[in-house]
Amino acid sequence: MREGVVFIAATLALALVSRASLRKPGSHGFYRFFAWECMLGLFVLNMQVWNATPNSTYQIISGLLFFVSLLLVLSGVGLLQLSGQPGPERNDATLFGFEKTTTLVTTGVYRHVRHPIYGSLLFLCWGFFFKQPSLTGGVLATIACGFIVAATRAEEIENIGYFGEQYREYMQRTKMFVPFIL
Repeated sequence: MREGVVFIAATLALALVSRASLRKPGSHGFYRFFAWECMLGLFVLNMQVWNATPNSTYQIISGLLFFVSLLLVLSGVGLLQLSGQPGPERNDATLFGFEKTTTLVTTGVYRHVRHPIYGSLLFLCWGFFFKQPSLTGGVLATIACGFIVAATRAEEIENIGYFGEQYREYMQRTKMFVPFIL
């Protein structure tokens, strides 16, 4: 019962935050919403066991994944705010304020990966999964990853549209999520 209430309440909050993106299928935020929903499903699925065995191998793996996720999102958002010069000229309702960058950020974590914030979601997703691995959780995590990749690809099209050749060159020098690998 409690899980259902949490899922519905959080879904309504995510839908409210994502309302502009949900009106624009194909935008990166549209796919991100569905990734968030799958991740919310993982969270709710594992709510009962969140701290049941704090020193188990799975809990340690989960904690490490959460830590990496936190580092990526903090550094990614921070750099977008500090170096990206978000501005009103990026008049796209589907973008959050920190996403409305007018300068391409290629320093810090962005020197190595183009999408540290989406990388953060990947680590967060698998952190939720490892709270208590299951077939259902694995399916939800895999679907969430598919939506994260779709969101990333949509964002790259949007970035090419705004930054042009500068972004294409940046894509040649960096990986999507994991330095030197992917």
